Amino acid sequence: MSSSDDRESILSRVRGALAPLHERAAMPDYTTELAVMRQMMGSRDLLTVFAERMALANGIVLTEPTALVARLRENKWLHGYCDPVLWPSLAAYFGADFKVETTYDRKRVDDYAFGLTRAAGAIAETGTIVLNDATTSRRLGALTPWVHIAVVERAKIFSDLPEAVAGLGHDNNVIWVTGPSKTADVEGILIEGVHGPGIQIALVV
Repeated sequence: MSSSDDRESILSRVRGALAPLHERAAMPDYTTELAVMRQMMGSRDLLTVFAERMALANGIVLTEPTALVARLRENKWLHGYCDPVLWPSLAAYFGADFKVETTYDRKRVDDYAFGLTRAAGAIAETGTIVLNDATTSRRLGALTPWVHIAVVERAKIFSDLPEAVAGLGHDNNVIWVTGPSKTADVEGILIEGVHGPGIQIALVV
């Protein structure tokens, strides 16, 4: 049996189990504490809060492509992937010393030091980048390079999770990224970059 057959078998069982459930449980009301937090967030610049909270999770927020290119060059991260939709507006910032591909070759995952992809949005309160299938050209381009740069539109920075869920619409696959990939499975020691990028950057445009 192929992997696609396995997947369909699992999903058909899930659908069968959900079929008798005609009504889903209602979403809970907001708590008083959450309402107060939203009011506090509303009085601050969301980009400033997003940068502060992302830094607490060891992430980096940049607002100028020149600063991004300088950081990549300084660390000799010169070979990477860029979403073909983004490349026309970013190409002029990269010099001849860079090799940037707009087609991701999954057979050469170790060749890419960085990946530049589009984000669906961001959450200021938690310093979270939101990725989804609709805006991610190649999921591996966001997950396998050591450095992932998510390009976030400033207008898509939401104050908190409920606002983001309400504003982003429906997507079958949403990934919430708060800082670099982390694990502390071994002896409780925090290690970054094990299951995904070791450096997470948000380029806010």
